[in-house]
Amino acid sequence: MSRHAFVALVTCFNADETINYKVTRAQVRRQVEAGNNIMCAGTNGDFTALTFEEKVRLTEEVVDEVGGRVRVIVNAGMPATFETTKLAREFDRIGVDGIAVITPFFIACTQDGLIRHFSTVADAVQTPVYLYDIPARTQNHIEPQTARTLANHGNIAGIKDSGGAKETLEAYLQVSKEVDGFQVYSGPDHLVLWALQNGAAGCISGLGNAMPHVLAGILSAFNAGNIAEAERQQAVFAAFRTDLYALGFAPAMVKRALYLQDASVGASRQPALLPNDEQDAQVASLLRQYGLL
Repeated sequence: MSRHAFVALVTCFNADETINYKVTRAQVRRQVEAGNNIMCAGTNGDFTALTFEEKVRLTEEVVDEVGGRVRVIVNAGMPATFETTKLAREFDRIGVDGIAVITPFFIACTQDGLIRHFSTVADAVQTPVYLYDIPARTQNHIEPQTARTLANHGNIAGIKDSGGAKETLEAYLQVSKEVDGFQVYSGPDHLVLWALQNGAAGCISGLGNAMPHVLAGILSAFNAGNIAEAERQQAVFAAFRTDLYALGFAPAMVKRALYLQDASVGASRQPALLPNDEQDAQVASLLRQYGLL
């Protein structure tokens, strides 16, 4: 089975903080040309800063630009089940390959509450739903046993694990071995190859925005059975991740690394970090070191 890389695509903004759809489409083309699939309205897409209407239009524009050439997953997750379901229905209407649902944030959930949340959304749409676990950001964690329960839903196709703990990833991978058709996508960029070697269906990467060809290179080498080359590309990807994320909040650093390669992508919406000359100089120096500038 061929494995797939998705890039958690950045949303591009104009100087007045409105979405720049034209430049966002250009980023879609750049990723498609590199060989990556697209996840939109994810953590790296500033989804918490976008309105309901913007997410719907963003998805329409991305799907139109992709034109069926690669797969598109879109994140519908919001704190309340009601709005998440409403968004998911819109994405279902537009026609995407998967609907990711990040765990609710701000609202503390029990595991039973999470089962109800994800099941309600998955019941409401035809499109396969992917659970999305990122406890450091949402304060809610999908326990492996909960993932196992949800894996038997019928319209829940897998999970994106952005927890960063190898043990949790291993536990989710065990669920995928036991439940036919339940796929695991790894989020942490230093674990891409490890996850593939341990049965993951692929990865969903934020860092791929700044380094699309290396991400695609890990996957194409792995799919071709060239593990030495996959290891070489993974080493570059992991080292760049370590160096870049040492400078600040990861999604903000990815956006700056991309901005310094192509200023048309714009900054993030406030109250995200403001551009900082000293930090930009450090990021630019890294980009030069990795041959990206």
